[in-house]
Formats: sequence, C-alpha cells, structure tokens
Amino acid sequence: MSLTHYPKYKDSGVEWLGKVPEHWDVLPCRVIVHERTAKNAGAACQDYLSLVANVGVIPYADKGDVGNKKPEDLSKCKIVTRGDFVLNSMNYGIGSYGLSDYDGVCSSVYLVLTPQNEVVESRFAFRTFENRAFQGYAQSFGNGILEHRCAINWDSLKTIGVAIPPLPEQREILRFLDREIAKIDALVAEQERLIELLKEKRQAVVTHAVLKGLNPDVPMKDSGVEWLGKVPAHWDVTTCGRYASILSGFAFPSTGFDTDPAQVRLLRGINVGVGSLRWDEAVYWRRSKNDGLDAYELRVGDLVVGMDRPLIAEGMRVARVAAEDVPCLLLQRVAMIRTRPELQIEFLEALLTSRMFVAHFEPDTTGVSVPHISPDQIRSFRIPLPPLVEQAAIVTHVNTTSSRLDALMAEARRAIALLQERRTALISAAVTGQIDVRDAAGRPA
Repeated sequence: MSLTHYPKYKDSGVEWLGKVPEHWDVLPCRVIVHERTAKNAGAACQDYLSLVANVGVIPYADKGDVGNKKPEDLSKCKIVTRGDFVLNSMNYGIGSYGLSDYDGVCSSVYLVLTPQNEVVESRFAFRTFENRAFQGYAQSFGNGILEHRCAINWDSLKTIGVAIPPLPEQREILRFLDREIAKIDALVAEQERLIELLKEKRQAVVTHAVLKGLNPDVPMKDSGVEWLGKVPAHWDVTTCGRYASILSGFAFPSTGFDTDPAQVRLLRGINVGVGSLRWDEAVYWRRSKNDGLDAYELRVGDLVVGMDRPLIAEGMRVARVAAEDVPCLLLQRVAMIRTRPELQIEFLEALLTSRMFVAHFEPDTTGVSVPHISPDQIRSFRIPLPPLVEQAAIVTHVNTTSSRLDALMAEARRAIALLQERRTALISAAVTGQIDVRDAAGRPA
C-alpha cells in the first residue's frame, strides 16, 4: 500500500508531536476528554452493583484486562459508562487500558476519561492514547522507578497537546485503521494458531516416542496401566521411584532470605519454568559451616519439578539444572530428581513433560484451588523403561524434532512481533498526520 504525506504541515508547538497537517487543530487533552471522578456511592451503588460481574474488567480488542480483583467496598469504585476510556494509572505503558463496552464500575486507581463527542470521536481519542509516542511522553510526568510503573494523573495528562483533525477526517482515519488493523490482527491470529499447532505436534512427538518407541513394527504388549496402553514387548514397565531418588526442598524461613547476589541462590517454585530455570526473581541464602544444607545443593543435570501448579499453559514446569544455575539450594515446593544408571535423566525428563504424566496426576488435582503434586506421586509414576541404547536414540529423536519445531515457533513469534510493530507504527502515523489515509480510507477492503 502506497500512502502519501499531507500537502502542507505546520509546527505543532508540542514537544512529542512535531509537525502536523496544516488544517489540523492542536488541542490539550482536556478539550477532547474529561475526567470522570464520580464514585459508586449512595443511590448509584444499587444501580451498578449488578453490573460489577461484567465490568470487573474492561475488555478492548487484544489489550487484555484493565480490571483487577473486585474490592469488598464497591462504594469507592469509579463509575464507568459505555464508551469511556479507562486506563490504569500505574500500568498504562504496558497496555492496561481500554474502551468500556459496559456501564459499570472500576477500581479507583484507574483514570476514567469521557470523550467530548462534539470535538472528537471516542475511538479516535482512544487511538490517540494508544499512540506509543504519546504514552512515553505522558509517562515522563509520572512518579515511579520502572518505566511501566510510573503513576500518571489527570493533572499531568490534561495539558498535553494532541493533534485533532476535523470530525469527518477522524472517521476516515478510523475506517482506514479498522480495516488495516483487522488485516494485521488476522495475520497475528494465524501465527498464533500455527504456534499452538506446533506445540501440539511437539507434544505428540514426545509422547509417542517415549511410549511407543521409534520402531513402528516392534511387537507390543499390554502395559497393565490404563492410561499407558500398549508398549514395546521388550520394554519394562516400572515406577519412577525404583530408578530415581526424589528429594523435596528444605523449608528455608523467609525471614532469612538475603538480597546479596554474592550469597547462594534459593531455587523456589517461581524460578522453575518450562524447560529452563529463570532467575529474574531471585532470593539468596547465607551459608555457614556445618549448616546441614549440603543435601539440598543442586548439581548440573539434576531434574527439578515445580510441585505447585506443575502444569501451566506453556507446559509442565520441569527443567534440568544448567551450569549457569549453580550454585543454588533447593527450597520446599520444588522436587529434585536424580536417576540411577539404568534410567537416562533426559529420557525421564521427556516422560515427565509428556501427556502421560499429566494423566497420572491430573485426576488428583481436579477442583483444587492450587493444583499440587507430591514427591510420592512422582515416585509412584508408572514409566516404560526401554534399554539404555534405545533411551538414548529416543532422546536424540525428541531433541532433534523439538529443535526443528521450536525454530518454527520462534519464527512465528518473530513474525508476530513484526506485525505488532507494524500495527503500532500505523496507528501512530495515522493519528498524528504523518501519513494521509483519506484516499485509502475509501478503498474497498
């Protein structure tokens, strides 16, 4: 698509905005939106109480939820009406904002802004606030340390100048953005579906390899385990605990946690991801001589399992300890597994990340508020045990196939990132007049 610039521009006089089309107005935010401060008190409480279930979150497109946990005292909530623009004063910069599709209430930490329809289309006002350059400038007035946690307020926002074209032109820009963003969002959705299909393919490959082996013609036998089904006839069927030791972490008291990186890291459940450990939220422990903690020192190659919420959207929270992860100590709610020579740790890892392990523990966690598995459940896990040479071949096959599928998923994620950058740039250019979309707005889709 070829888009041109406007014939003439003028200096907006606004730091973040630069030049704008000559016929556009430059107005402070208070002219296009008013702050709604009314609280859900008195008579209004009865009117809005029944709507809280629908408006605990304010959804808009792919922005996610801008609501939070419903407070006990609804009288302090702010009133929201359909078409209001709601933004989280703390998390505006990471997408916590949206147009409300409902009448209702929201947390008092949000800013509720009502577009002035005689000046601006409500959705054009939203697109202006969606502009990343505007967001960055607005947050420069906020109070906070982290970029996306800078609290902003209406007094700071209301004086910021924004570019506003005539109402008919706003509608043309919105038509253009609606059409082009819909195309981009459809492409993003395709890539997201592809990622899900690749995840399913990866899981199917792992599960089939560790349950049935790599030889499709091998004789099979009944495993005697309903959810395991038939396995190659020359394989054993045993329990995990027979060929592996499972250790639950030590109950380190939180009062002793240290923040000094020179000390030893504690591996908590929050640090166990899917396939790897993450240390962005690390706490430390100060070791002392003869402290009795040697048994909880993790080694490179150990397998660890997050026992609280073991299954998340990305998969099983099972990972092997890498060289960069040690030294670290095992904290409670995390299990460490070490195998005997007859069972390759990589093969056991594949088993624990397969659908079969989920089938083993899921019936016991259904309906539990915080799903949890125990060391005994891991020990009692019934596993097929091929000869060592075959275990190694299966691990190689799983790793090779997984690497190829992971590369395709990474490519799809890069495509999504580029599409989202395109989406952001298009909105920014259109609502600030850097591109003239008036002719394109009337073209058929």
